[in-house]
Amino acid sequence: MGPGVTAGTRWASRAQFFASGFIFATWGVHVPTVKAHYAIDEAQLGLAMLAAGAGAMVGLTSAGRWIGRHGPRRMAALCGCVYALLIAGLIAMPGYAALLGLLAVFGLVTSVFDVAINTEAAQLELRGNQPLMSGMHGMFSLGGMVGAASGSAALAAGMAPQTHLWTVAVVMIGVVAIASTRMLPTPAAPADGAAATDHDFRLPRGVLAVLGVLAALGLIAEGAIYDWSVLYMQQELGSPQQQAALAYASFSAAMAAARFGGDAMRARFSPTALLRGSGLLAAGAMTLVLLTDLPWLALLGFAGVGVGFANVVPILFGASARVPGVAPANGIAAVSAIAYLGFMAGPAVIGLLARVSSLTAALYVVVAFAAALAASARFTGSGDSSTA
Repeated sequence: MGPGVTAGTRWASRAQFFASGFIFATWGVHVPTVKAHYAIDEAQLGLAMLAAGAGAMVGLTSAGRWIGRHGPRRMAALCGCVYALLIAGLIAMPGYAALLGLLAVFGLVTSVFDVAINTEAAQLELRGNQPLMSGMHGMFSLGGMVGAASGSAALAAGMAPQTHLWTVAVVMIGVVAIASTRMLPTPAAPADGAAATDHDFRLPRGVLAVLGVLAALGLIAEGAIYDWSVLYMQQELGSPQQQAALAYASFSAAMAAARFGGDAMRARFSPTALLRGSGLLAAGAMTLVLLTDLPWLALLGFAGVGVGFANVVPILFGASARVPGVAPANGIAAVSAIAYLGFMAGPAVIGLLARVSSLTAALYVVVAFAAALAASARFTGSGDSSTA
């Protein structure tokens, strides 16, 4: 292991990814709850998701600077705990306008937390000279699976939604806080501030821009499953909410399994081959979901989509942390900025399309972007030089 890298630091990082996935899954499970509680339609729900995306963009413009100044450890502890706390407020707001404000802050702290833990994982890879990123994202997916499955079980057992949200918030604050104490020590801040400019946010160019566009394609499609799969099963296929939540769980479980094997796959196959195969599998599986009217077959299709998208983001984020002349936190933030543009706009676009047609028709966006990802796979074999 490299300097400062221990089994404890690796497991601390894994725990942070797990918590991130668990909290995000809890939001996914309660999308129908939020829709019903505030009596809003798909377009208004999409706007609420857009508010979260807008907050994320604000966070990403400052994430590199904040993490460069305070380190991943402190920013993960602060933003992760606030992230967990805000989940308890989803159905506690006095109205729809207040919900938009909560989700904007939710998006901001989520984005900074994500950059912080990805920066930590990239540093662990560099210090240990061993691929770890896919496995870390596997823990995110595992957290998503456990969060969705436990949420489904809680609803099936008759637990009140607000009680479930508070339970998740308290437990995840504990996980984040404890894990943060075992992360890599925060490096001292530069005395003169000259080095701080290395962490200023700049729009990506060159290979960072290409990586960002590819990540956006993956996150648009992946985010559509996170945000709309439960509602799709409930509304389009007539599944009860506790069964509909299994759509998120099956997607996350399959994604987790594929990510845990992702580092070995990256060592065996070229990024181009992996990206092409991943996109084709995701496109085919999502087509199956949208063509069948059998809930069990749709769940199988969501699992296939999870396998297809599993290693797209780990590969791209890992590459963005290794661009010469760019601080890892800034590289990840720059690529994330483009990705989050898609992540921000995607749910709102799907909501608007669902309003004018149907949710089934709107989710063909996932098929289209998965196919586009496969078609663009050759760009992962481009040069390794870049400017930012």
